[in-house]
Amino acid sequence: MEGKKNLIIYFSRAGENYSVGYINKGNTEVIADYIKELTNADTFKIVMKKPYSDNYEECLNETRKEIQKKEKPELEQYLSDITPYDTIFIGCPIYWGGMPLPLVSLLEKLNFEGKTIRLFVTHEGSGLGRTLNELKYLCSGAKILDNALSIQGSTVNLAKDKVESWI
Repeated sequence: MEGKKNLIIYFSRAGENYSVGYINKGNTEVIADYIKELTNADTFKIVMKKPYSDNYEECLNETRKEIQKKEKPELEQYLSDITPYDTIFIGCPIYWGGMPLPLVSLLEKLNFEGKTIRLFVTHEGSGLGRTLNELKYLCSGAKILDNALSIQGSTVNLAKDKVESWI
């Protein structure tokens, strides 16, 4: 990774969590911070204009409705150009077996031609879900590495060694 310019794009949600109660920093953001520390990558955190509820059950209902209606949420800010970057780490929690729609809102606007993509996800039992296939669709022209990192959300605070080994 030396001599290469790296970017971390991620979506993460704090608030009430399925397995550990209330968290001040989302699980995916914890992993993104490890990657930043280990690679010195630039970061782009996806922030929704209207965030999901802090209440876990309400958040589930909101995301389910988005998926059913195929509504992609508006973001506070969008990246317009990823030209300077060689490798792009893309991270998200798994929602309903796939990537959350705020991430889709951003990725579908970018040109990934010639980029290398490394996926990392957090979950509570679903593993990667269908995110690799979704990336292949959204990031056409990119080389998407199959060795994606999947971390159980309740273990993120103990996962730095696993992240380092993956990198």
